[in-house]
Amino acid sequence: MNSADSFSNDYPAARAKFITAASDQGGAIETVSHPERGPDGGELATDIAWFGERSAPAVLVLISGTHGVEGFCGSGAQVDWLRRGGADSLPKGVAVMMVHAVNPYGFAWLRRVTHENVDLNRNWIDFTKPAPANPGYVELAEAICPQDWTDASQATGMQALGGYVAAHGAIAMQQAVSGGQYTHPKGIFFGGDGPTWSRKTQAAIFQTYLQGTARVGIIDYHTGLGQWGYGEQIVTDPKGGPGFDRARQWYGASVTSPSSGTSTSADIVGDGLSAAPHLLPLAEVTGMALEVGTKDTMSVLQALRADAWLHAHGDPMNAQGRRIKAEIRDAFYGDADDWKGMVAGQSLLAIKQALAALTKGN
Repeated sequence: MNSADSFSNDYPAARAKFITAASDQGGAIETVSHPERGPDGGELATDIAWFGERSAPAVLVLISGTHGVEGFCGSGAQVDWLRRGGADSLPKGVAVMMVHAVNPYGFAWLRRVTHENVDLNRNWIDFTKPAPANPGYVELAEAICPQDWTDASQATGMQALGGYVAAHGAIAMQQAVSGGQYTHPKGIFFGGDGPTWSRKTQAAIFQTYLQGTARVGIIDYHTGLGQWGYGEQIVTDPKGGPGFDRARQWYGASVTSPSSGTSTSADIVGDGLSAAPHLLPLAEVTGMALEVGTKDTMSVLQALRADAWLHAHGDPMNAQGRRIKAEIRDAFYGDADDWKGMVAGQSLLAIKQALAALTKGN
């Protein structure tokens, strides 16, 4: 079997492959329809597939599409595991729940954000309290997302970003840009001003399916950071914390932590993995983001800046819009057989390791 065949060229094809593969494996499938439509006018939805006993004391959760356009990776990994018959040989007492395209709007429209222009992994904060401050983003906001997308405005923006690096360092610039911000709704990495549809949907899925579960493992698929095809295993718990230590026992010594400075990711706030233990207070939750590299950091940032401008001021359907969409797709999807094979192989290993760890705990 060729793993590349499990990946798709667009959201409708990915969804169709997932539903077919899940049905063929005997999964119990539920669909949650999204209020928006895709660029082709088609339905958008988050699809849930459950494999194994509903009363299983341990469950492995596989999530794709948290960051929309990154769903190509997660969907392909999910379909590949299913097509290889993974659901046929689940350990006793362990079930698998797949959440396909938790942000279907971003997947279909080739956006990292939700239809509210919110980064779902910055949205899991308590909105009854003051939002986290990010003065660095405020300083750079106009440079990051200018009103006009011209060669001159792009050059001016890159000059400002370079000046910030010179003054504060590259790590500080990454933290300012991508750590999360709550002041510029049309900007990038915006955490929102309230829970998004995707956050509410994921919370409802967890509450419906996992409330009686004793042990939960989560693999959340992401792309855009790191070397081509390499899947960094990121844990939001600090190094030495119980969640980090469990993940290291599950996956090995290569597990990283943004809060401990060992990850390619900034130390973010409002992410779904950190929120999961609060959604499931009676469960032992071990979460890991599999972050697969695509392009260099500045190319990815440039694609995000262009896409933010496009949806704030431009037209996604005209020639310029199509060029920008192609750029952001390339920034988050390694549409090549070697990349797809690397994703599938690393995913299969991580799933095998997680299932083994969950089995030992039963």
